[in-house]
Amino acid sequence: MTDAGIDESTIGDTPLVGLDVDVPATVLGKAEWFNLYAADHGGGSVKSRIAKGMLDGAEADGELTPEKTVIEPSSGNTGSELARLAANRGYDVEIVVPDNASGGKVEAIRDAGAEIHFVDADRGYDAVIERCEEIVAEDPDAYYRPNQYANPNNPGTHERTTAREIHEQTDGDVTHFVAGVGTGGTITGTGRGLHDRGDVQVVGFEPANPLHAIDGLKFLRSGDHYHPETYDESVLDEKRYVDTETAYQRARDLRERFQEREIPVRDAGQYDEAVVRDHLRVDGQFVVGTSSGAAIQAVHQLDADDELDAEDVVVVPLCDRGDKYADIPLWEDYLEDDD
Repeated sequence: MTDAGIDESTIGDTPLVGLDVDVPATVLGKAEWFNLYAADHGGGSVKSRIAKGMLDGAEADGELTPEKTVIEPSSGNTGSELARLAANRGYDVEIVVPDNASGGKVEAIRDAGAEIHFVDADRGYDAVIERCEEIVAEDPDAYYRPNQYANPNNPGTHERTTAREIHEQTDGDVTHFVAGVGTGGTITGTGRGLHDRGDVQVVGFEPANPLHAIDGLKFLRSGDHYHPETYDESVLDEKRYVDTETAYQRARDLRERFQEREIPVRDAGQYDEAVVRDHLRVDGQFVVGTSSGAAIQAVHQLDADDELDAEDVVVVPLCDRGDKYADIPLWEDYLEDDD
């Protein structure tokens, strides 16, 4: 099954927008849902980048051939983007997800025509990975698993594209890059690319607690948890920890702050500025995902420790739009009107 609306040339060169978040520094958000943007079906997420990068690499190396099925464990975004791109290229796709994955992401996977394997979320995310490995082990020659947790094209894609874009869009003025850790690909690859281009502080953040609801991020602070090979902590200049409630509140703050205020577009990327302004809002509201709220909290933590001043330019990824999470109870509460 293919999606006629998929245009892979629209991946990358995403807009950079201004975020007024009450810190001395200039804070800019990279609106990653503009990956794969098309007026008739919306867009993608930050994972559109690595989905393309991993598929391109596998086809070039001969690991992915027409008779193979693409399979991947995912909490949602990587799964949906791999499903869309791989199906569009003519491959069968199977995605293994926890059964509490957001409805918006599950729907995107189904819309691509992929088969979904659900795993009891109470068993933890490691069980999702293990189930994927079991399926592949039953018939190894039938599957290609991109393995976002170990594939060098995950951080490599961000090193080649995201870092370059941020550097160019800020005219080389970026001083801090702040991003969360899921696979570690975004912070590792973008961090490396920015370090190569200048004196940039790379700040990673993780959930503060093992039982968290910051979608897409992994708790790696302690315990026996799977540590992605794609996550190179040596790239980080600093690490922060963010709790769920504060992450959600910061996301809500952004929604309220820009309820009646224009969102400044620093660089529209490959899109017309009017298109960007229109697509930044959902039903008239600026709604971002929980990892974006967590990024803003990490920026506030830097400010609280007097690490920011008026000359600094901080960039955070806005990984996807918050309307994908509208069916999650805690998030749903934050989307309700204040009254």
